[in-house]
Amino acid sequence: MTGRSRAAVILLSLVGIGSAAAILQARERNYPSEPVPERLLYLRSGKAADRLMLTFDGLAADIYWIRTIQAYGRDLKDESRTDRFGLVQPLLDLTTTLDPYFLIAYRFGAIFLALEPPNGPGRADQAIKLLEKGLAADPNRWQLAYDLGFVHYFHTGNYAAAADWFERAAAMPGKHEWVGPLAAVTRAQGGNREGARRMLTDMLDSPDKYIRDASKRMLDQLEALDRIDAVQKQVDAFLAAKSRYPSGFPELIQAGMLRGIPIDPTGKPLAYDFSTGHVMLDPKSTLTPLPLALRSK
Repeated sequence: MTGRSRAAVILLSLVGIGSAAAILQARERNYPSEPVPERLLYLRSGKAADRLMLTFDGLAADIYWIRTIQAYGRDLKDESRTDRFGLVQPLLDLTTTLDPYFLIAYRFGAIFLALEPPNGPGRADQAIKLLEKGLAADPNRWQLAYDLGFVHYFHTGNYAAAADWFERAAAMPGKHEWVGPLAAVTRAQGGNREGARRMLTDMLDSPDKYIRDASKRMLDQLEALDRIDAVQKQVDAFLAAKSRYPSGFPELIQAGMLRGIPIDPTGKPLAYDFSTGHVMLDPKSTLTPLPLALRSK
């Protein structure tokens, strides 16, 4: 083929590509395709993913773990999305099927799943199932048994189950020394804020920053619960003395029952419902929702 012929072929090819692109653009403009649901962009079966990835399971697990974090973070920021956090559990299942020993995915994933709305899906059952999956793959991993106790302690309120898991963790090699006493306290006293504080304070020494940050936030939540109870006590005392609820915090201050407007540990004023006499967190506080299992009965 001569140089002139080759140039003609190239020119015709470019014209053809340009024409095809124009036709496709016009088609999309006039007859747009239906958007593909985001959940269809992911494999739904961990076993299928395991077969497809061949020898690249570790790399694929890392990718799916990154996608899990992205999906959780996106839904956390956008409360207007439908099916918020709906991809978190299937992505975690894919990640841990591709790499059954992915400790961080089990531990952080359980936190993502157990957090109550609006900070998570509030699926303690899925968190428990994920951690049990991890223990089935690695029966001597004490952190997973400990995390199962943690989920029961803070999210299901099943203190007997929490104590069982803490005891199992205490019997495993490499565990921290404080796990055994924690199991005994939980068994004897059930759920109490002091026991929770001890647990969370110990977790501040974790090498994982996310666990340290989560522990600090939960310690602030416990302090908020204490402050709410203290103010609620003054509201109830006012009711007993006046046969009515106070109109607001200023009236309690004027009566000498409060020193000032009560705030949560982040500095945001507490909220008060005059019609019911209930003291609570401001709905916009970063500490909401407070753990159900440790609220006053």
